[in-house]
Amino acid sequence: MTVTLRLIGAGLPRTGTSSLREALRYLLGAPTYHMSEAFAHPEHVPTWVAAIKGDPPEWEDFLAGYAAGVDTPFSCCWRDLAAAYPDAPVLLSHRGRAEVWHRSMDATVLVRTREMLAMDEAAEPMVPLFRVMFTDVFNDPDDPGEVMAGYERRLAEVRAEIEPERLIEWQPGDGWKPICTALGVPVPDRPFPHENSTADFLARRASRGR
Repeated sequence: MTVTLRLIGAGLPRTGTSSLREALRYLLGAPTYHMSEAFAHPEHVPTWVAAIKGDPPEWEDFLAGYAAGVDTPFSCCWRDLAAAYPDAPVLLSHRGRAEVWHRSMDATVLVRTREMLAMDEAAEPMVPLFRVMFTDVFNDPDDPGEVMAGYERRLAEVRAEIEPERLIEWQPGDGWKPICTALGVPVPDRPFPHENSTADFLARRASRGR
């Protein structure tokens, strides 16, 4: 059976995207594209870089087998994906206040981003992706004001461009119901996944360092 995208995530990292990946995998019975997939498949990097720069692939071919996508680099292409899959709801995951989101980002993803931007492409295949995947959000990861303004801009753009009846707004803690309602599936009788807390992220980072 052919799997096609049934949900498009437009939220930025550190908005519960790892938990959403697991929840959607359970609800849809198929993989969800997430940054972890890009790390597992560095051969995807050139395709994502081209898509972010305005040259998207044939999405049905490139994302064959995935039923949804959340997190970067998938959410970098939310406009093109929303146009390519007009029947799929768009999930805007966020953390409410920009300061809360930035605090989580600054302890995790921005640390990794700074490291990647300082590396040579020949040494690390993910570097080209890190150089482009936040270009519509911020240019300077060390400028909190610019980073938070980019977060607010993403929220405003998605809300302005996606029809209200198609848009799912979701924050960590909202659980299954908003997503299940949009997908037309029953709410599971099980706890919503809780993945990749800041502590988890930092523990994995320390393990990689060792």
